[in-house]
Amino acid sequence: MSVSRGGSVHRLVVSADIKGSGRLGHRAKLRARQGMYEIFEAAFAAVGVGGDQVHLEDRGDGVLAALAPEVPPAALVGLWLEEVHQGVREHNEGLSEPLRLRIAMHGGPVGDDGRGLVGRAVDLACRLCDSEPAKAILAADDDVHVVFVASDVLYHSVVAEGGRFVEPEHYRPIPVRAKETDEVAWFHVPRRAAPPWPAAAPPEQPAPTAAPGGGRGRHRGRSTGSTSTATTRSWTARRCTATSSGCA
Repeated sequence: MSVSRGGSVHRLVVSADIKGSGRLGHRAKLRARQGMYEIFEAAFAAVGVGGDQVHLEDRGDGVLAALAPEVPPAALVGLWLEEVHQGVREHNEGLSEPLRLRIAMHGGPVGDDGRGLVGRAVDLACRLCDSEPAKAILAADDDVHVVFVASDVLYHSVVAEGGRFVEPEHYRPIPVRAKETDEVAWFHVPRRAAPPWPAAAPPEQPAPTAAPGGGRGRHRGRSTGSTSTATTRSWTARRCTATSSGCA
């Protein structure tokens, strides 16, 4: 798929990165890259996304993708993510150095300056993928091989609506602060009730705001305040129940 150079078009952006690729030997790195590409290509095929509907850029130890406007985001946060999860599980069978991925998504205007994808949507997707919370979740449990991050906008507009293979109740909001980024993002580990987190340092939770008309509140896109004690305890209790581990 060629991205228009004449102007930006709203697209879903996917940023992915292989954990610890810099510590892999040459053969292990090649195997990880090949596995990642094969898994992503199979997942795109499973949701009916053809080669002319996705723009892929190699990032050495990861990939950056922009989907055609007609591709429904719900398919990516649902069946596509499930196919990636299953593909990684199959790929890692019997490997001493398993493939472990951080994947982030965000939608927004995307352009092409002739050298690659350009736009704030690209910047945010990449920063969410490379965020400290995403790294901490993988570091907290060696059995986690895929961590998925949805931007706040994507979560509320797509993930929260649910659907096949979409589990909004298993996502957790965590602030992401890096460079010019100060956003709430939603973190998810497929087939887990909640993403794992180091017990000694539970993540700061954003304070909910009242929704217009007294409806269910949602989280601020930019949060600087700390969460209430009750919210933190509730999140921690759910996490410990899901992982059957002790809590600090």
